[in-house]
Amino acid sequence: MQQVSISRLTTRIVTSSVLAMLVTLGMGHTLAAQQNVQFASSNSADAELTFSADIAPILQENCQVCHQEGSIGPMPLMTYQDARRYARRIKDMVVQREMPPYQYDTDTGIQDLKYDPRMSEEDIATIVAWVDSDMAEGNPADMPPPVEWPDPTEFTLAQRFGAPDVVVVSDPFDVPEIGQDLWWQPSVPSGISTPRCIRAIETKAVSVDGRAVTHHANTTFRGGDGGGGRLSEYALGKVGEIIPEGACRTAPANGQVSFDIHYWPNGVQVDGAQVKVGIWLYPEGYEGDHRQTLTLYGLQGGRGFDIAPHGSLMTQGFHTFRTPVRVDSFQPHGHTRLVAASLRILRENGRTEMVGMVSNWSALWHHSHIFEDGVAPLLDVGDKLILTSWYDNTVDNRYNPDPDQWVSIGDRTADEMSHFWIAVTHLDEEGIEKIRADRQARPVLDRD
Repeated sequence: MQQVSISRLTTRIVTSSVLAMLVTLGMGHTLAAQQNVQFASSNSADAELTFSADIAPILQENCQVCHQEGSIGPMPLMTYQDARRYARRIKDMVVQREMPPYQYDTDTGIQDLKYDPRMSEEDIATIVAWVDSDMAEGNPADMPPPVEWPDPTEFTLAQRFGAPDVVVVSDPFDVPEIGQDLWWQPSVPSGISTPRCIRAIETKAVSVDGRAVTHHANTTFRGGDGGGGRLSEYALGKVGEIIPEGACRTAPANGQVSFDIHYWPNGVQVDGAQVKVGIWLYPEGYEGDHRQTLTLYGLQGGRGFDIAPHGSLMTQGFHTFRTPVRVDSFQPHGHTRLVAASLRILRENGRTEMVGMVSNWSALWHHSHIFEDGVAPLLDVGDKLILTSWYDNTVDNRYNPDPDQWVSIGDRTADEMSHFWIAVTHLDEEGIEKIRADRQARPVLDRD
């Protein structure tokens, strides 16, 4: 993703000080990388590519879940006629890795993720080669059978974990067609009768219209027995969170789920908007070896900032821990001026490591990047997390609603934010050494 899409970011801010920082991070090779993608596509197999045999399966796997009648995609991509009509646009979007909408760079940081809808380089090359040729339809008999798509309001993680053990639904709220940002903070009984460890969490708007006006929905356990604290954070586009085996994010018994929902009127009145949270639990008796928390990590001391009209900005936060930790996932958060974000580790010996970077960040698609258990980064006491965010308040930022405005840190959609939601498993020395030993003991092929 970085190798293609970062060129858009560098074009946006080529006259700003941000470019110098990007160059120091080693991103100057992106145009060559894009040429490599296109060159690879021109050397595809000699056999003629067809929509029926080659392109339709790719669209089914990567695109049609959104690009079908009645779903959130702006046009359907179900038929040969659909694909041919939008072929050039499809090619541009997949080469730039704008679609599928999972913004996470492909050539830096940890690449093994538990939820990863990015399109493969092979599929991208196939689409490019088909579009650059005669876009043949092929034999309709080669078409894969149509997919029975689930209801878009159903939980995505149910495909992996089955139906959630608990579903908590917020009280309804009427969102007007136009107006200012609105906040709704109801509390609802969790329905969990004994303290349990959470396996996975997913938050969704109850209706399709409700999804469009729900900017974010944070949830926290209040009261009850057996602990509490943050349940989850949802922002537009996020799928969910998965807690790895051996860790425990606790759901208390007989507690309340407190919602903090930020609604954003966008031209469609939504009566009775609601948000639902699906909770998958580990079996009764499971306790986990270590505690996991989801925390908002931002600028130290809660410092604010201002972005000048037609200006740019970079912010950073640094965080250490009192015990060894494992970083299970991270999710950058910002609004319409945020364009890129990275998470790095500064080791106590001065060495830096890239954990992950998003070079084409979009407020339309917030993602929690969940690392596979065997590669989730480990931090010793003394190591630091470095959270970096880049902002573009110029006309080159296509999401910028008004480049003539000063922009400050704040909660409104018109304001900006600079923080990451990070899930951390809190370890001890014995725990971190056990994880390292387990990883070292895995077969070489498995580690690769």
